[in-house]
Amino acid sequence: MRTHQYKTNSLVHRRWRRFRANRRGFYSLVLFTLLFGLSLFAEVLSNDKPLYVQYQGQHYFPLWQQYPETVFGGDFETETDYRDPYIREQLHTAGSIVVFPPNPHSFNSINRDLDRPVPAPPSRDNFLGTDDRGRDVLARLIYGFRLSILFGAALTAVGTLLGIAAGALQGYFGGRIDLFFQRFIELWGSMPELYLLIIFASIFKPSLLLLLILLSMFGWMGLSDYVRAEFLKGRSMEYVKAAKALGVGNFTIMNRHLLPNSMTPVITFLPFRMSGAILALTSLDFLGLGVPPSTPSLGELLAQGKANIDAWWLSLSTFVVLVGTLVLLIFIGEALRETFDPRK
Repeated sequence: MRTHQYKTNSLVHRRWRRFRANRRGFYSLVLFTLLFGLSLFAEVLSNDKPLYVQYQGQHYFPLWQQYPETVFGGDFETETDYRDPYIREQLHTAGSIVVFPPNPHSFNSINRDLDRPVPAPPSRDNFLGTDDRGRDVLARLIYGFRLSILFGAALTAVGTLLGIAAGALQGYFGGRIDLFFQRFIELWGSMPELYLLIIFASIFKPSLLLLLILLSMFGWMGLSDYVRAEFLKGRSMEYVKAAKALGVGNFTIMNRHLLPNSMTPVITFLPFRMSGAILALTSLDFLGLGVPPSTPSLGELLAQGKANIDAWWLSLSTFVVLVGTLVLLIFIGEALRETFDPRK
């Protein structure tokens, strides 16, 4: 047991050293992890609510708790609008302390103090300008980047699980099960995915969950072929025959013996599948078939850039974020492919 664990740890360490030796892939992973980690705290980095308020000797945390504006000298019991000029004046009285996020705008807050028509170019108040509704572009990029990564990760996870399950069943059992799955994949893969998305988008209310379900229905077939090939190759190995002779169950053989030895194509394809999922979400949002209009999305910003050619900051900033993300994922995928290459 200890010998097997030592060999496993040694293999992991060798692969990690090989991955770190690929500087481009390693630093891409570091940068991508850093950017994604920062985006998880988007509410702290970009919000129109203060992080901390000290007013009349009391301490408030508007980002985590709602306060009526009567607390800050207002007249109504409704939630405080911290962009209101009167509230701002109250919060900047002597003895008061207000700490706003680095970018004092949320993804849906509208800047009503603009002195020019929207979309407005970059300024001291809006570092990357505003969109055609007066919303801060930087805030929508931060929230849209987080949404794209989380959606891509969720779609990749669901598609990977379905692909592994389908490929394992085909490759291990073979025969009629394999024949049935192959014919089913041929029929299912020939269905027009985009037309189905258009039909469902016209019937149901657009949502991330609906989009995740629809894309997951088609996103597992490519990976299942690779897993099927690995299981077809592995089921004829001596250790599998020995396990069957000892009376080990089929599920145990598939899970504990064949699956770990078949994970190389799965792991190496994960970054590429994730970049494909992000690109799919962006494309559908660009066409108006993705998330609801109020949701921050890279595709929606690109669509605004197309509709407002003169507003170069919309297309340029979104293009840099999208292409930068895809390039980082491609570099990570190439490094993983070299790391798990058995010829090396």
